[in-house]
Amino acid sequence: MRVAVAVSGGADSVALLRRLIDLAPEIGLVLSVVHVHHGIRGAEADADAAFVAALAADHSLIFHRRDVDTPHAAQQNHETLEEAARNLRYAWFRELLEQGESDAVATAHTLDDQAETVLHKLLRGAWTEGLGGISPVIQCARGAILRPFLGARHAEIETWLRSINHSWREDASNADIAFTRNRIRHELLPMLSTYNPQIHFQLANLATLARDEDAYWQAELARILPSLLLPGKPVRGGGRATSTHPEEASLALEIERLPKSPALRRRLLRAAARQLGAALNFDQTEKLIAMLSPDGARRQQLTAQLHAERSPRELRLIKRKS
Repeated sequence: MRVAVAVSGGADSVALLRRLIDLAPEIGLVLSVVHVHHGIRGAEADADAAFVAALAADHSLIFHRRDVDTPHAAQQNHETLEEAARNLRYAWFRELLEQGESDAVATAHTLDDQAETVLHKLLRGAWTEGLGGISPVIQCARGAILRPFLGARHAEIETWLRSINHSWREDASNADIAFTRNRIRHELLPMLSTYNPQIHFQLANLATLARDEDAYWQAELARILPSLLLPGKPVRGGGRATSTHPEEASLALEIERLPKSPALRRRLLRAAARQLGAALNFDQTEKLIAMLSPDGARRQQLTAQLHAERSPRELRLIKRKS
């Protein structure tokens, strides 16, 4: 297997590369090194890239570098710097896989990263799929993204690197508490650890449970939803009509056929909205559920583009682009 190892220069990614180098002859890996220069942090980022390039050269590994303009992407896409950087990285990783440069990309996410991600998602009001956090494996159209270190603590990794006298780079921005994730890492999780010293493991366990639960529900939705969705709206004399307006799309669900379970109803309604390219939050989903009752509202504006209409028999979702 050809594995491209994503190396930032930090302790976790350096340790991942070193462990895979040790294991490569035994399990048959052909390794390369990939590094993203995000166009931020100036000379410090330049030094990180030079460090990773030298590390790859020391082990006679192919080195791929991608330079991106993260601030520009963040502004253009209305994202935070962290979101833009992540999206740019993963777009390149998928590009490497699609082009056949590698069979897999390995990233060095740890159990600490998992705990921080779950807590971050919880604070932002995530659904169950969000609480699944970082997946150990992401299957792509071609190849996969792997996270072999999700069961390891960052402190353990640093201890191992010191034991083999291996250096790494420190990213000064990781200490900047202007970033929400850093406040979670340096302030919130240490405080929660005073209530439960095992909080990192508990959050990682929650992620595993949430992923398994969501996988079950996704399989159920794939089985149930197609039989419930109705295109467009009914017309006199039978049959259904779909809008020919290029700026509008709609679908409907027959109310009597919807399961009574609130859990399943939420998922079905959210999945139906996703068919139209809309992501509903909790309050918007609850408005739809309320519309299913006989005395529910007949119309609801859910987002700037999506609204719902209720007839005696159907709940209809309509999305307009403008």
